[in-house]
Amino acid sequence: MKRRGPLLGAAAGFVLGYAAWRAFEAARDLHAPYPARMDRDPRRYGSTRRALGIAGAAREVAGLATTAFLLADPLDAALHRLPRPLRAPAFALTMLAAGAVRDAGVDYVEDYLLERVYGTSERTARAWLGDHLKGVGVGAAVSAVVVVLADAVVVRAPRRWPLIAIAATPPLLAFATVVAPTFVLPLFNEYRPVTGELEQRIRALAGRYGVGDAAILRFDMSRQTKKANAFVTGVLGSERIVLGDTLVNAFEPDETLFVVAHELGHYVRRDPWLGIVLGTAAIAAMLTCADAALRRTTTAGVTSAAQGARFGFYALLAQFALTPVLKAASRAMESRADRFALEATADAQAGIRAFRRLGEQNLAELEPPRWAELLLASHPSLASRIRALEAAAPPTR
Repeated sequence: MKRRGPLLGAAAGFVLGYAAWRAFEAARDLHAPYPARMDRDPRRYGSTRRALGIAGAAREVAGLATTAFLLADPLDAALHRLPRPLRAPAFALTMLAAGAVRDAGVDYVEDYLLERVYGTSERTARAWLGDHLKGVGVGAAVSAVVVVLADAVVVRAPRRWPLIAIAATPPLLAFATVVAPTFVLPLFNEYRPVTGELEQRIRALAGRYGVGDAAILRFDMSRQTKKANAFVTGVLGSERIVLGDTLVNAFEPDETLFVVAHELGHYVRRDPWLGIVLGTAAIAAMLTCADAALRRTTTAGVTSAAQGARFGFYALLAQFALTPVLKAASRAMESRADRFALEATADAQAGIRAFRRLGEQNLAELEPPRWAELLLASHPSLASRIRALEAAAPPTR
């Protein structure tokens, strides 16, 4: 512990100093709001977002190290009088609450203020705060349930619990993909069926692939952002193809249809199920690595909430090591969905226009640095996707 002391002190100082700086910026903006930036520069915005992402990862590692190796034992001791089943959730919720208070300024500046300054959102601070508090509440509820279940398994099977957790992961992930679109997402936005000619064209397209009964919805994404997006979610009959109103309102019908065909590609190629397989494999690797690392310091493994915090720290390190692999798998699925959309619509030009419009509306770089794409990006660069469509497009006359 003595060797770790200076490193842990530096980690704690970094986390607290960064939080204090962001809290000052947030307070200053609330007193005298920053003006919106007039030059919507995708490169500057992308560079800023990458820097914040890297800083966020560093803060996450430093914050969890501080919790696991400085704060965990005193907090665990303070909670020792609670009944055994309550200690782990009380520990987790205490740390979540402390982190939420500490990072309130960080979240305000990096989730709300930055988007307002760059003109990608017109949300008020009050609206942002409402969504933020909902997110914190949902996260706390989910964390409490997961910790209670995990702690019960650890107590009953102290050596075999990682194997039990791995075996339980696929049904839990499948359950989450059913619950999230039905009960969680509507807490933040209103979802309505797509109607009219667009709905008919989407139904006709989906019907060609035997999925004409999929739920096709639009939601008021404009409440949070001007950016456009669409996604597919759900399994076991709960599948939904979801379009943001920012997409439906700003894109031409053939462009929207190409985007829908892309999302339909995920549905037809069973990408939600593939995501569950990949998620299970990643969690299995994280649990195995974290358990091995923890047992190097204590052969008993996870015997307390404090040891659970240290286990979480090692799992986080394993997660970061796996991230490039998972991002590569995601990019491969996105490229496959692009090819499906081209096959389904036979309209490369609509896809090219859709991707260019997506870049303009989302303030996205057409071609970010290669290292950033390899390490951080869940989608191929827009430039590479456009080039692939241009290669398949018939020559213009």
